[in-house]
This record gives sequence, structure tokens and C-alpha cells, in this order.
Amino acid sequence: MITDTWNAVDDYFSRGLVKSDTALDAALEASTKAGLRAINVAPNQGKFLNLLAKIHGARRILELGTLGGYSAIWLARALPEDGSMISLEANPDNADVARKNIAAAGLANKVSVITGLAAESLEQMIQSKTPPFDFIFLDADKSSYPEYLRLTLRLSRPGTVIVADNVVRDGKLVDPQNNEPDVLGVREFFHMLTAMPGTESTAVQTVGSKGYDGFSITIVSAPPTDVGS
Repeated sequence: MITDTWNAVDDYFSRGLVKSDTALDAALEASTKAGLRAINVAPNQGKFLNLLAKIHGARRILELGTLGGYSAIWLARALPEDGSMISLEANPDNADVARKNIAAAGLANKVSVITGLAAESLEQMIQSKTPPFDFIFLDADKSSYPEYLRLTLRLSRPGTVIVADNVVRDGKLVDPQNNEPDVLGVREFFHMLTAMPGTESTAVQTVGSKGYDGFSITIVSAPPTDVGS
């Protein structure tokens, strides 16, 4: 009954505030046909990310976890004409679907999908002195969130916003008996945020068509000097 209500409210918001979108609908359909897991953000969550990036005036966006490109399309649409986005995806089949969906949305000139393990791609960007990003969205494997935070902070600047998805894990986050790798990763991620100077963070719980979860948001005031090399 509760889940039915969550779904109904999400549908209400999406119908009234997000509306139908041919490119986004096609991206979801193509992802389903390709057999991708239906773990993309909900439409109202996608628009929320879009608005956050617009509010921040982001010109350079980094995403970890492309899947079929649904959230990448939402985020890329927030960019100005000369803006750019890099999205990292470990699965080459997913990346291929995402590139086609992004191109169909008319955003191939703004979004680059890099295939490979995210940590390795981030290390390469650091070594090549890739300019810092304005907005970073973490939505890859949760067990690696601590490592992703350590690395993305080195690709940040004062003012960079870092949003991390799926941090509540259906409440498993606070279950002391739960030692799933994803849960342990998110706990360590929050431990790092709590102890880390040069950042301000909060987190909120969400309910809806994607179940019971949540996200965190961090603003970097000064990239920490003790996040490792």
C-alpha cells in the first residue's frame, strides 16, 4: 500500500512537472530492449539533477555510472552551449547503448562516455591534469564510493558540487547487522565526509518509484590535501 502511494505521487509529479520527453522516453525504451537493469533515476529525480546543475551554473560535469545515458541526458541539458560532460561506465555494452541514446538526444557534441573501471579512468584524468569539474554525480558501484570520493576531490575546485545517489539502501545503512559491500562502502563514504575538512555535506532520504533510498550533496570549499595520492 505504501509503495503504491509512493508510485502514485511520483507519477503525479512527473506528469505535472516533468512531462513526456521523446528523447528520454526513447532512451529508457532502448535501455530496456538492450536488457539493462532498470536502475536509472526516476524522471522527477532526473529533472532535480538538471535543476541542481543549472542552479550551480555548471559548465563541466562528471558522472560516474552511465548505464543507458538517462541521467547523462538530464545533466547535459543543464550545460551552456560551450559546456561539456564526461560520463564513466565500466560495462562496454552499457556504454554503447548510452552513446546511441545521447546522440539521439542531440548531445553527442557535449557528452563523452569513457569505458573502463571508474577508479582507473579517474586516476588517468588526475595524471593528465584534467581541469576540475563544477558538478559531479556519483551513481556507480556503492562499495567503491570512498575511493570515488577520494579521487573526485582531486578533480574538484572550490565550489564544486558532488551529489551521490543511493546512499540509504532501503534503510540498510543504519542496520548494524548488515555488512553488504555496498552498505559498507556508503558507511565509509559518510565517515569520510564527516571527518573531511574543506567540505560541507548533508543527505536526505527519498521515497518513490525507485523505492526507499536517498542522496547526499557536498560542496567543496577547498579540495582537501589529505585525500591520498
